[in-house]
Amino acid sequence: MAYSVKESSSGRRKPVHARATLRLEGPALRIVAVADTHGQPHPALDERLRELAPAHILHAGDVGDLEVLRRLEKHAPVTAVRGNIDGRDLPDFVTITITAARPSEAALLRILLTHVAVYGPKLRADVARIAKAEDATLVVCGHSHVPFATHDRGVTVFNPGSVGPRRFRLPIVLGVVDVTAAGVSLRHVDCETGKPWTPRDAPPPRF
Repeated sequence: MAYSVKESSSGRRKPVHARATLRLEGPALRIVAVADTHGQPHPALDERLRELAPAHILHAGDVGDLEVLRRLEKHAPVTAVRGNIDGRDLPDFVTITITAARPSEAALLRILLTHVAVYGPKLRADVARIAKAEDATLVVCGHSHVPFATHDRGVTVFNPGSVGPRRFRLPIVLGVVDVTAAGVSLRHVDCETGKPWTPRDAPPPRF
């Protein structure tokens, strides 16, 4: 996906908000979400992607090297946002609208993809405002390297975790978003083993 980045007359970069549309062509649409690769995706990531066979991949920032996105594109189309270590090649926000097979039907889901979405356990007020304005019910984010799924301010927040270099004793984890006409399911997968991951598997982070 190509993006354009604008700067203000003062030279300061304005946040860039892009939009994309995905269509539910069959009974289900599988999206894999990753984040915080820092230019060094885990060696097992390709194997996990082959196993999961997603229709689309989301990268929630701190890509580290655009070559990472090209590697992901070998498995499925990729939508990505910039993290705090990234340059100006990527947008700050992307709204992804998922529609049914018939374009005339209402959207099944709107996702707001961004890098930093929470402050502690709570959704940031500015991100909540953007999600509301975009009619997004799911925010996918990164930054903390801590995988979680929570609900705040009327929005579900999903951090897939990091598939880059390990931080402290945190797991190497990715996220799966399965969309059907009946609803949406979220889960985490251990990138190293391919097994389901739940929060009880992780030791408390030490920041």
